[in-house]
Amino acid sequence: MNLRSTWDMIKHHPLARIGPGLVTGVADDDPSGIVTYSQAGAQFGLNMLWTMPVAYPLMAAIQVLCAQIGRVTGRGLAANIKISFSPAILFIIVTLLLIANILNIAADIAAMGEVTQLVTGFDWHIMTGVFVFISLALQIFVPYHRYVFFLKWLTLSLLAYAVVLFTVHVPWKEVLWSTFFPKIAFNLDTTAVIVGIFGTTISPYLFFWQASQEVEDMHIQGKNGLLLDTEAVGKMEIRRINWDTWSGMLYSNVAAYFIILATAITLHAAGINDINTAVQAATALRPLAGDFAYLLFALGIMSVGLIGVPVLAGSGAYALSEVFGWRSSLEDSARLDWRFYSVIALSVLGALVIQYSPISPMKALFWSAVINGVVAVPLMVAILILASKASVMGRYIAPKSILAIGWLATALMATAAVSMFYCLTVKS
Repeated sequence: MNLRSTWDMIKHHPLARIGPGLVTGVADDDPSGIVTYSQAGAQFGLNMLWTMPVAYPLMAAIQVLCAQIGRVTGRGLAANIKISFSPAILFIIVTLLLIANILNIAADIAAMGEVTQLVTGFDWHIMTGVFVFISLALQIFVPYHRYVFFLKWLTLSLLAYAVVLFTVHVPWKEVLWSTFFPKIAFNLDTTAVIVGIFGTTISPYLFFWQASQEVEDMHIQGKNGLLLDTEAVGKMEIRRINWDTWSGMLYSNVAAYFIILATAITLHAAGINDINTAVQAATALRPLAGDFAYLLFALGIMSVGLIGVPVLAGSGAYALSEVFGWRSSLEDSARLDWRFYSVIALSVLGALVIQYSPISPMKALFWSAVINGVVAVPLMVAILILASKASVMGRYIAPKSILAIGWLATALMATAAVSMFYCLTVKS
């Protein structure tokens, strides 16, 4: 079988027809997110499972709006905000986004390197470099329509956290009860973990990525007509976006639920209540659930990192390119879109530099969370305003039900941001 026939077979595989929602959802469960969910399960046991059913509709609603804005207008999120709002405000948001993304990438590649060292014995600093250059090479030298297909296959790695549950006893009645009727004492520790969960689940970089991926897919599949101009296919495309996004976010949240559950019934049950790194989570799991569960957990971290890093780097590159009006497409060559690819390269290489600096990866993750907390609320307000403006969306103004959920998500994130700063003030 030659290369062309192999690629033709890949193009017509059912997985190739799945939209950006799946990759976006799985990128949300990046290594730093896994650490957050693991800490929630280890510290609070089953009593943090409720956060995932609550987060799911809030996260999905915002992502649906971002996807629809991208598909209806044929522009990324930053380009739409630039038209409707002050460019200065957008520049500040995008600058903060880039800083937060670099810090988040630093935490992610550190987790990937450390876990690889744990499994293979290779030095983690060397492995972070290997992961960085593999990720960059794929993004720069492999066309998007091929690269994204393999990203979609990597999303299967999240199933590892469901399989872990088959290696231990799960008290399902207690799990269901705790999901809907948790025992929560609201204090500083509880607030900090809840803020961390919602902050890592509803993240600004996902907003920019999914809107831009709708534009990428639109061009790749030859859907060059805007929905504003082609009413005949409009309803079908909106239905596709809704199905793709709600299902992708469901997969993401179910996986996060399983991570909290797996660590709750193993680590928390064994009295291990403090998890600060991915290595700690994997190492602590080994004597409790066995080598198979330990390997699954570790391989899951490495695999989702290969999705999370390019999404983090790509989202910032799309946003900055749209601010300055640069060409920006992962489908184009690096020579054609050199400024776009330069932002991707500098983001990932900047994160790599942090590995060799005195900055702790956990400190990088902490400041990433702080910056995302600052950026998320005004950005979500802008998304909701764009999705409800006829001058932007035409006949595809978002339904009131989705807008209501979006405003609820925004209020929750605002509360989370205030709570986060309160926690910082109390600790200091």
